[in-house]
Formats: sequence, C-alpha cells, structure tokens
Amino acid sequence: MSPTSTPPSAPPAWQPILLGAMAGGLGWGIRGQYGHETGAMMAGLLVGLVMVLLFCPNASSLATARAVAWCTVAIGFGGCMTYGQTVGLTHDAALVGNWPALRWGLLGLSIKGGIWIGFAGVFLGMGLGGVRYRALELWILMLTLLGLFFVGVWLINSPYDPARHVLPKIYFSADWRWQPGAALKPRREVWGGLLLALTALLAFTRELRGDRLAFRLGLWAFLGGAIGFPLGQCLQAYHAWNRELFTQGFWSRWDPNINWWNFMETTFGATAGAMIGLGLWLNRRQIAPPDKTDVTLCPALEWSLIATHVVLLTLSEFGLWRPIEFYSEFSLVLGMIPVVLITGGRWFPYLLVLPITALPIAGKTLRELLYREHAVGPWPGWLLYLALPLGITTAAALLFARAAAAEPAGRRFLPGTLLIATWIYFGLNFAFFRFPWPWSDWTSRTPNALVYTLCAIGLTGLALRKRRGDSARR
Repeated sequence: MSPTSTPPSAPPAWQPILLGAMAGGLGWGIRGQYGHETGAMMAGLLVGLVMVLLFCPNASSLATARAVAWCTVAIGFGGCMTYGQTVGLTHDAALVGNWPALRWGLLGLSIKGGIWIGFAGVFLGMGLGGVRYRALELWILMLTLLGLFFVGVWLINSPYDPARHVLPKIYFSADWRWQPGAALKPRREVWGGLLLALTALLAFTRELRGDRLAFRLGLWAFLGGAIGFPLGQCLQAYHAWNRELFTQGFWSRWDPNINWWNFMETTFGATAGAMIGLGLWLNRRQIAPPDKTDVTLCPALEWSLIATHVVLLTLSEFGLWRPIEFYSEFSLVLGMIPVVLITGGRWFPYLLVLPITALPIAGKTLRELLYREHAVGPWPGWLLYLALPLGITTAAALLFARAAAAEPAGRRFLPGTLLIATWIYFGLNFAFFRFPWPWSDWTSRTPNALVYTLCAIGLTGLALRKRRGDSARR
C-alpha cells in the first residue's frame, strides 16, 4: 500500500476518538493502582490495539503485533518522571489560593504529560508508517537516547542539592519558592532528559528515516498528553480549591464516594487516547504497514533475550534483588531489550503484549490482596491472580504466534488480544478495588469501577464487531 493512498478500512473520525478515549481512560485509570512504567504499559497496549484494529485490520499478524508492542513499551518510557509533587503544587492545602503555584504546576504537568504520551505516538507511528527498521539500528538508537537522557538531566534538571536548598532553575516539584521555610523533600526530576531524548527520536524518524507518520503522530500524542494531564488535574484542583461547594446539596452525598485522583488519571488517559486517535485519523493517508515482516533474530538468541528480560523485569519490579533495581527505575533501560526483540523477533511481540505486560500487574495484585491486605488465601490468590492471568495470556500469545504463518493477517490476533487484555486488566483491578459492585454499599472505588465497566463494554463491542465482520467475510 502506498503511503499516500487512503486505507480502505479507515473508520469515521468519531470511532478512533471515542474508542481511543475508552482505551486510554481504562488503561491509565487502572495504571494508578500499579505504578509508573509497567502500569502505563496497559494504556499503551489498549490504545495501540484499538488503533491498529481500526486502521489496519488486514495487515500481517506480525506487523500488527510489532506496532502494538512498540506502543506498549514506549509509553512506559515516561514512567521514571516524578509528578506527585507537581500535582501537589495545584491542590495541596498550603497552596490553595496561590494562583502562580497553580499555573506553574499545570505547566509542569503539561510538559511531563506531553513527554509521556509522545514516545508512544512516535513508536506506534513507526509500526504503521511503512518504514522498515532493523534490530541493530534500534539498539543503537536506544543507546543514543539513553545517553541523551543523562545529558538532558545534567543540562536541564541540575543542579540538585536539596540539603542546601539548591534546585534546578526550571523545577516543577516541591520548592521553597512556593513555601519558604517549609520542611520539604524535593524530588529528583528527570523530565529534561526525556525531553531531549524524545526530541532526538522525532528528528531521527523525520530527518534520517523519512517516517512522516511517526513524526506527526508523535506530535499529536505529545499534544494529547500536554492537554490531558493538566485537564484531568483541573478537576481535582477545583475540588480542592472549592471544598465548600461539595459539602452541600447534590455533592454532599456523592463527594465522599469520589476518588478525585483516580478521575484525574482517567481523564488524562482518555484525552491522550482520543488525541492519538484523532492524529492517526488525520494522517490516515500515511498509514502503510509492511506487507512482509523480516525475522532477523535466530530462535536461540531471541529466547535467550526473552528469558533475560523476564528475569530482570521480575527481579527489579518486585524488589527481589537490589543491585538490578535500576532496570525498571530507568525507563529507557527497561525498553532496550524489548525494542530490539520486537523489531527482529518472531515470538516476542506476542509475548510482550500478552503475558509480559500482564506479569507485573498480576504480581502486584497478588501482593496487595494476599500479602498486604490478607483478603484471600494463598491457594486461591496464586491461582486467580497470578497463574490464571499468566496462563491465559501465555497460551494466547503462543497460539497467535503459531497461527501467524498459516493465517498472516491479524484479524484474529487483534480482536482476540483486545478482549483478553480488556477483561484481565479490568478483572484484576476490580479485585484490587475489593469488588465494588454497584448494588453494594458504595465506596470511593465504585464510581471509577462504573466508568471502567463502560469503557470495557465499549472495547468489547469493537472487538466482537470486528471479529464477526471477519467471520462473515470468510
């Protein structure tokens, strides 16, 4: 397919916008319970699946798996950024009424949000823009981005010596500038390093590889994050700045059951997903996924690297061995092996989007419900919250990968994976929320669970409709 031809399956604009919002809202809202890098990967996975399913349902199975996997990994790159204190500038009790602090905090969230989502947009575009990337090429690219990350931290996020009250000139966390004399613990910021790396990535795709879709979708994704993060926080800040309004009338009954932080995250993800959908629709003429995909890694090397990544991810994510905790703390390091495996491997793209992304989420659910809350016994806990999700996702990944040779198109992989991912993450989070059924006494988890249910139903409808359409064509 030529990059200048309109894809025959291009949907009406409202579909990628609405369904992208559902995918992003569900994934990013659930992310709040599970952490930065690996939690964010749920949102990248769901948004990537929706976009590829809508725009490229007939592309080869491996090509679609690689595009979704790239989006999944890349959205985690922003996870090493601290943002809790940036949010605090806009709504902490000591700063309520401080308009300069509010504006500065929202600016910081805009920059950090844009960086976070921008990486996902670039890599999703790389998977759909028709430009062929090589494993060695992207290994060198990732090393370059990691080096630029440290340069950017040194240039933009330094000096940093909180013991002497010395902070960078452009700093978006707890700062004595806003609270002179307060006992603060300013966090280390690294957004400058990621911004420099993202800028280099955009330049690489546009100037060196001529990948217009990756470049343009990266900018649209940056815009989605830059709007979505402060927009979501405006809801929470409004609540903090106007608490008296929520103690009377309609709100006096509902406010105790609303988790404003979680709604901030859901709004952020929904806005980012909708903007990625809009950006991809506006640039639909640039979509040209490759008809053939090369597998350049031999099986022995691929499986060795898969095992290495899974072991390092497990040990670092759950704090099982301190010397390698850096593996998940530095997001670009966490993405180096996966990016190469996605580019040159046959099995890893499927494993990444299914069991490997599910591993940290299932493990953290088990840790929370069994070992911290003691809400479930060992046998049902290990079975329901770890063995079953990982068993289902692993089996599905292997089946989809094996079927790719016999049925090259991703018409089964995409809707099947969307259904599995949607309901496994919804189910794990629902258990994490301690099963907030709407007919039971409402808690602060119930409204969010209802929103996630609507999103999950919408994504299920998309997957089933696409699956039925494919069956009818056959």
